[in-house]
Amino acid sequence: MSKYSDQTKLAAADDYCRGHSGLKIVARRHGVNVASLRLWAAAYRVHGAAGVQTKQRSLYSAEFKMAVLQRIREENLSHRQAAALFNIRNRDIIVAWQRQYEVGSTAALAPHTAALPSKMSEKVSADGKLSDDDARTRQELLEELKRLRVENAYLKKLEALAQANKQPRQGNEPKPC
Repeated sequence: MSKYSDQTKLAAADDYCRGHSGLKIVARRHGVNVASLRLWAAAYRVHGAAGVQTKQRSLYSAEFKMAVLQRIREENLSHRQAAALFNIRNRDIIVAWQRQYEVGSTAALAPHTAALPSKMSEKVSADGKLSDDDARTRQELLEELKRLRVENAYLKKLEALAQANKQPRQGNEPKPC
């Protein structure tokens, strides 16, 4: 979910692009971050209202990524300019594409389709039953969690005491020369 609504983004970008006030004044007037307003204004100039609308996560093709990187090289664009030009919400992704390209050329830019499964699969043994770990009740899991937390806290205190015993005591410290 976006921190700012599409209406807020559009109003702030439009207000700033009209040129009546500076970036900081417009940002303060709309209660938005200056850096965010700068990005919205750049996208608004190029794409209009569509440039500031919330966008679903996209998988970009290797060809698209190469086109972006090539345009950056040819026109000496900044990442911010390229993001605004190609309507990419996160300019840091372009930096990642550049690194991938430098390491592995065009093949490294291919989209990764190894997404997380939408539902966790159950671990079933060969005989068709759930494994012991999966068959435990919620209460049993909560009890184990509590026990592990206590054990962890105990070990941390033990380690802190051991560290305290290794340090020289204040009265026995050697005096500096």
